[in-house]
Amino acid sequence: VTGLRFFTVYGPWGRPDMAPMLFATAISRGEPIKVFNNGDMSRDFTFVDDIVDGTVGVIGHKPVASECPHGMPYKIYNIGCSSPVRLMDFISEIENALGKEAKKVFMPMQPGDVYQTYADSSLLEKEVGYHPSTSLHDGIGRFIEWFNSDRNPLRV
Repeated sequence: VTGLRFFTVYGPWGRPDMAPMLFATAISRGEPIKVFNNGDMSRDFTFVDDIVDGTVGVIGHKPVASECPHGMPYKIYNIGCSSPVRLMDFISEIENALGKEAKKVFMPMQPGDVYQTYADSSLLEKEVGYHPSTSLHDGIGRFIEWFNSDRNPLRV
């Protein structure tokens, strides 16, 4: 068994209920976005192509029972960029790609939320050779290009 933990995936065909799509939609429409913890939080934003590369990388990498605790053949890998990005920097990249400034409504931290999340992908790097290659700038650019295209079924 191999388990994969994805960290804050964004890109074309992303979930419509997640921050990247919500932000892009609201900013495009001139509507306000909610920025929790007054923007003072970080996430390991990972472009979908890097997630796919990590997923494909583990397909041929079968866990060996003798190398696993209790002789049970399993592995759990984090797939992310391993470098958290400030939420305000993420929003700024979306604003720049759209050519519009967001109307921000600063909110307190939501109950149960955390200040920072990021992947420790070192095991995946060591065992599979995983290295994310998409910068935030390039990934947001590709996401917004898709977002504004006819391929986006939720196009504004």
